[in-house]
Amino acid sequence: MSKARICVGAIMGAYGVRGEVRLKSFCADPRAIADYGPLWSEDGTRQFKLTLGAQVAQGFAARLGGISSREAADALRGVRLFVDRDRLASLPDDEFYHADLIGLLVFDTGGAELGRVKAVLNHGASDLLEIVAPGRKGAILLPFTQAAVPTVDLASRRIIADPPEGLLE
Repeated sequence: MSKARICVGAIMGAYGVRGEVRLKSFCADPRAIADYGPLWSEDGTRQFKLTLGAQVAQGFAARLGGISSREAADALRGVRLFVDRDRLASLPDDEFYHADLIGLLVFDTGGAELGRVKAVLNHGASDLLEIVAPGRKGAILLPFTQAAVPTVDLASRRIIADPPEGLLE
């Protein structure tokens, strides 16, 4: 997969019997996923034209070009959808695409290395940085807030963190 593509959604399975899919959007504005087309499969071998339908539980009903049966739609369950990076909007200085944060080194405010960002998680309340470090048992889940992460330096590929008291114990 080219680094020039960003994951913007995933197909959760078939919706109905006429080839629609249930689509989960990872965009800040969930409907914006329809504006980025065409969308690509992770391996870059399939391209999809997307038409959003009604909002349904945990996403949208959607039509993908070339998919016309429930079986074909259900075969796409779990396929993540990507957009060319240059189709995405530029972000303000204090906002970041999750893909840009993954792999960054994380240091505390004293300069000690805490680890590397493995993933950006969101379970409903807010984003969490999953930080892994060699020799550390388990990951650190750091709230991605201004207080806990005062500095993100994409050019230097590092994050300065001020973890809440007790988090690293």
